[in-house]
Formats: sequence, C-alpha cells, structure tokens
Amino acid sequence: MNNNLLFDFTVDKTAKTVVINREFNADLSLVWDAFTTKELLDQWVAPKPWTSRTKYMDFKVGGKRFYAMVSPEGQEHWSIQEYTSISPKTHFKMYNAFADKDENPQLPGSEWDYNFSEENGKTKVRISIYNESLERMERMIEMGFKEGFTMSIDNLEELLEALSKK
Repeated sequence: MNNNLLFDFTVDKTAKTVVINREFNADLSLVWDAFTTKELLDQWVAPKPWTSRTKYMDFKVGGKRFYAMVSPEGQEHWSIQEYTSISPKTHFKMYNAFADKDENPQLPGSEWDYNFSEENGKTKVRISIYNESLERMERMIEMGFKEGFTMSIDNLEELLEALSKK
C-alpha cells in the first residue's frame, strides 16, 4: 500500500458533517466501479473480519442498495441507500439510513455526496456526509465509523491494486 496518498478525515459537529478526502493509485474508471458496482462493493466496504452482503442494488437515480454488514458470528446490521443524483464517473449522491432486515429505515439518516477526479494517474475521492441529526452523527462516531471506514478504505486499496494488475 502507498502511504504517500492523501487521506483526510474531518468531523464538523457544528455542521453535522464528516468530510473524507482520499487518493488512490488507480484510474478513475476502476475507482468509480469500486464505489458503484455491488460485486466490487461487497469485496471491500466492510472492515475485516466483517463482510458486506448486498441483497440488491440498482445504481440509478431513484434506485436503491440494500445491504448488511455481517459479523463473523453472523450478526447483521442492515442499511438502505437511495441514489438521488448521478453524473457518471464524476459524482453521485445518496441518502443512507440504518434499517431492519425488512427494509424499514431507522430515521434520521444521512446524505452522502461523492466526488471523483483524476490527476497524474491518481484518483481523488471526496465524500461529504451530512447527518440529519447530531445524535446520529455522534452514534456513527461512537460505533467506530472512522476506524471502520479507514479499514474499509485499506481493503479498497488492496482490491484496486489487485484489479490493476489484471
């Protein structure tokens, strides 16, 4: 893994927002696919030893992804995401909420705004996560969101490296 790549994680409680900036040593198309294709998402998005299991995903405006983070003991934590805006290879937005196994969202949720750019063979991803309530944001942070997200991003870096060699 390349430790010289940008990784910035900022929490702004006043704005109820988390902003993540991350560079990858991979081309934009590959990074975009890793964030927008269920087969690739399920390979990296859960911090080890947890896994991700997508029940369904329809990546289009108004489409949804319903998935679980699954513990080694089989415990499931479900989330539902609805895509609200997509500009291929540059940007997408989604609304995310924790849910039960029957797809009932546990509100309030959060708005995720992803921006992708490429420069000098590196792809930069900027993710802004606006939480509808400070309590939800604090719950995410207390659940280890930064540590879990960092581990997931490390998984993604390994996956991109492997896919780039193919």
